[in-house]
Amino acid sequence: MSNGGSNQPRPTRNQQREAAREKARELREAQKKRERRNKFLLVGGVTVAVILVIGLVIGVVVQNMKPAGPGPANMASNGILLTGVDGVVTPVETKSLPADADPIPTEQDDSGTVANIVVYVDYLCPFCGQFETTNGETIRTMVEQGAATLETHPLAILTNKSAGTQYSLRAANAAACVADTSPESFFDFNALLFANQPDEGSTGLTNDEIKGFVKEAGASSVGTIESCIDSKEFFGWVNNATERALTQPVPNSDLESIKGTPTVLVNGKQYVGSLTDPAEFQSFVLQATGEAFSESNSTPTPTPTPTPAS
Repeated sequence: MSNGGSNQPRPTRNQQREAAREKARELREAQKKRERRNKFLLVGGVTVAVILVIGLVIGVVVQNMKPAGPGPANMASNGILLTGVDGVVTPVETKSLPADADPIPTEQDDSGTVANIVVYVDYLCPFCGQFETTNGETIRTMVEQGAATLETHPLAILTNKSAGTQYSLRAANAAACVADTSPESFFDFNALLFANQPDEGSTGLTNDEIKGFVKEAGASSVGTIESCIDSKEFFGWVNNATERALTQPVPNSDLESIKGTPTVLVNGKQYVGSLTDPAEFQSFVLQATGEAFSESNSTPTPTPTPTPAS
């Protein structure tokens, strides 16, 4: 009569040890497989992450270093020229130049009766801000009265001095956008950027704040300018114009290149006086204009040759 127990003989000690070894071997193989699978997933995950980061960096670099397209209209010389008559400031209109075209130097008034004022500025440069605060309204009055012309060249020398936001480049691009489609508002927009100039080393103004000044300046094509600012349309042009200013001779002067901002020229002569003394700058303008007048009238008038008597 059966008692329900197993009829199989109990394994010997050797068999038990062998079974334990086999079980341990299986566990080790399973652990190795898990480790290989986890390593593959980890490497794959890191690779994907690296690829994503590289793609992001490349995208940012390409976006900010994209090749220059056509330059803005009304800045064929790399600057916008403003003249005036009867109290009204009027931009000199020029066509947009192709990306690979050389800038066309402005033909200055050589009569010696007009002050040809040319300024190279960076909108983050504190010294440029000082010069504008000191002399901006005086220059405006001179231009309105027809006693002077003003040619402004926006540069981006301090692009890396705004906590990574590239404010210098963004502001110069915005200035080019205004010159391109609403040049009659450039003088006021330029003044607003300096009146609200951020500190060097700060993050600078946001694009939305810059757009606010576009509206405040009374631009006639706000939507187009806002799109131009957001798309960074003239980033490449600004970079190229800045490089040209820093490496090539300055037109209508003896300067081999721009060494810093502000660089201010009056009838080709560089102003190196105080940036906070309006009287000193006004005196320089009168002197430079007077010298130009003397030079323009220094050529002797030809004496008519007598006709021999017949």
